[in-house]
Amino acid sequence: MQVNSNIKQPSTGQQKRITPLVIVTFIYFIVGFLTTVNEQLQAPLQFTFLHNAGSLKNTFTTLVSFFFFLGYLINGTLGSKWVNKFGYQKTILRGLIFMIFGLAMYLLSAWMGSAAADLQVKIADAHIPYAFLVFLSGSYLMGTAAAIIQVVVNPYVASYDLAGTQPVQRLNITTAINSLGTTSAPFFVTAVVFHGLSIENIHISQLILPFFAIMGSVVLVWLLTRRLQLPDIAHTRTENGEKLPRSIWSFRHFALGVLAIFFYVGTEVAIGANINLYAFELMEKGHPITFFGKTDIIVGNMDLGIHALLSTLYWGGFLVGRFVSSFFSHISARTQLAVTTIMATILAVITIITQNLWFLVAIGLLHSSMWSCIYSLSIKGLNKYTSKASGVFISAVFGGAVFTLIQGGLADIMGTWRWTWILTVVCELLMLYYALYGSRIREKDIVN
Repeated sequence: MQVNSNIKQPSTGQQKRITPLVIVTFIYFIVGFLTTVNEQLQAPLQFTFLHNAGSLKNTFTTLVSFFFFLGYLINGTLGSKWVNKFGYQKTILRGLIFMIFGLAMYLLSAWMGSAAADLQVKIADAHIPYAFLVFLSGSYLMGTAAAIIQVVVNPYVASYDLAGTQPVQRLNITTAINSLGTTSAPFFVTAVVFHGLSIENIHISQLILPFFAIMGSVVLVWLLTRRLQLPDIAHTRTENGEKLPRSIWSFRHFALGVLAIFFYVGTEVAIGANINLYAFELMEKGHPITFFGKTDIIVGNMDLGIHALLSTLYWGGFLVGRFVSSFFSHISARTQLAVTTIMATILAVITIITQNLWFLVAIGLLHSSMWSCIYSLSIKGLNKYTSKASGVFISAVFGGAVFTLIQGGLADIMGTWRWTWILTVVCELLMLYYALYGSRIREKDIVN
């Protein structure tokens, strides 16, 4: 399967260079790392900021992920507008600036949590520190940065003319590097930020030094990217003043693809963000967490070790799966998506029945290639509509906010996380429908 087969590079010397792909892939690594760092801070923030949150503790905790992905919903289309107006390189630089400001808000939140911990607002029976609200604003800015950068990365990688590859392969390779960031993030939070302390002994001030170092690193990346040449790609965006004759929503396979990615990111993020909260619930109830029934994981009552282990293995499944699927040059994206959604549905049902978290962790391996499959199926044949489609597509990542928050609310209402994983089953089945039927392209939806 090929996307935009008539693409022309700006010059012959740049046509088959891999350097531009390396640049955007490295920045995508940073996005994956900080996205997962944000969600892995849910449990530590619950114990440092939300210990007086009352009956809404899980709901407030999942607001960390909600505000992050709210940035996708509100600003995903902003990224596509910037791509059309300024090009790919200038847009990715703007995304990095948002990231720097988001990290600055994290630092301010950590400082306020240490110096002004008594400043709180009462919501229902919950007492919420203002420092937590500042952190939520940082999450929103970080989500905005991630959305803008992804608007650049996805169409750029999918449309870049690299001999011997197809779009889903290139996307799988790039997202595999992204998964290096998501896989390393949980242990960064546990071992580097909080020095391996048990969760009841951590302090919010421990965020200051690591995040100051990260912010300095992102500033350096911005300076380097500004000096490098990131060539544009023809026929993937509109020219200045050019009007597109059709609405992007008139392409059925794209519109249904947006819904598919909404449900995909919803369940992907919900598992990664909430599996550790489910683990803490099981531990509090005395439910043993074993390694496939053989070795009990002894981590103390509320140690961050299990938090890091479960999340690392879940996101590590993405890394392994994307690396393996990058070799599937003869297996269509539609077939890959159908097989993985069926298997993920089975694992989710087994998790609910057995309360064995390792089946839930294993879904990461299956989720690994779904993004690339859905994206490549959705933009196939769109040509000049590609950059606009990418912005709308990225906005659908807001599903990560919706389902994470819904699941947290259901956990508060039900008094357990166990039955909330039915949401995962529903999402997988809807993606299966897209693989089998929704991704079929009507003849009138192919743009020449």
